Amino acid sequence: MANKLKVGIVGGTGMVGQRFVELLNNHPWFEVTAIAASAGSAGKTYEQSVQGRWKLETPIPDAVKQIVVQDASKVEEVASGVDFIFCAVDMKKDEIKALEEAYAKTGTPVVSNNSAHRWTADVPMVIPEINPSHLEVIEAQRKRLGTTTGFIAVKPNCSIQSYVPALNALLDFKPKTVVASTYQAISGAGKNFTDWPEMLDNVIPYIGGEEEKSEQEPLRIWGSVEDGQIVKASEPQITTQCIRVPVTDGHLATVFVKFENAPTKEEILNRWANYKGRPQELELPSAPKQFITYFEEENRPQTKLDRNIENGMGVSVGRLREDSLYDFKFVGLSHNTLRGAAGGAVLIAELLKAEGYIQPKA
Repeated sequence: MANKLKVGIVGGTGMVGQRFVELLNNHPWFEVTAIAASAGSAGKTYEQSVQGRWKLETPIPDAVKQIVVQDASKVEEVASGVDFIFCAVDMKKDEIKALEEAYAKTGTPVVSNNSAHRWTADVPMVIPEINPSHLEVIEAQRKRLGTTTGFIAVKPNCSIQSYVPALNALLDFKPKTVVASTYQAISGAGKNFTDWPEMLDNVIPYIGGEEEKSEQEPLRIWGSVEDGQIVKASEPQITTQCIRVPVTDGHLATVFVKFENAPTKEEILNRWANYKGRPQELELPSAPKQFITYFEEENRPQTKLDRNIENGMGVSVGRLREDSLYDFKFVGLSHNTLRGAAGGAVLIAELLKAEGYIQPKA
């Protein structure tokens, strides 16, 4: 325990915060020592603060039940007891930006699940297997914020993780045009069927702001670091539709892609089977052994059957076929609250620790 980094979860009472609590229980590198939320939860034990609204199937870990929840707005107080924080708050975007920068300026690294800083030029938005090199902008960000140890790193939108990894493995073939439709679980809205009974037997063909994120965030992931800023890529052109469907967890995507240099089906399958990134090289605790898994069956991947592949941290793909209008089409699937949210952020933190960006405070 003594050698573990001390972690704070800011926004620890919401659904994503609860996932952080679950994933960090018995983590080999990290130990939760602080949980912060709104002033209304402050002063209660964690068990009291989530009573009647614990949304996960697993019980509240014993290790955090008696932690007294702190007021997230009391930045210095929360930051003083931790080496870094995860942030998953439900606030207005400008308020989130200010809060995360306030924590960073105390010398505390912030690994954010929020969207507020995804387009801040010197904040890396990372899928660890795809763009770990973007972490180098942290040096420029620290200079801007006036800190030597604090910074903000963010996780991208949960829906893009169902198809961007599969496309990333094929970048050498220069994908030019991508059409993707995502079928997104209700937990992506922080809800379950008890909270949202209207979703039973229902499909809603609109998720506010999701299509813009799904079309633009991949280009930032594939962008380049120039003069201490991340400059987004210009290709491929991506168009999406994002649809809410009545499943608990798991975002599924149907994808059509046209390449400048079209590969063969065998070349695509080979790239997917052999794709490894920095987390696999470093053997990070949360890293999936097999990042992309291809299913030969015509009816796979299925959300209910396959969302938990590699403990929810893998991406599964299936139904790869040549297309009459595009070169190829396929289906992708990822777990939105594990790989796409809390689990993805934990993996980012593991990468940051392994690369020396997060260290114990003196």
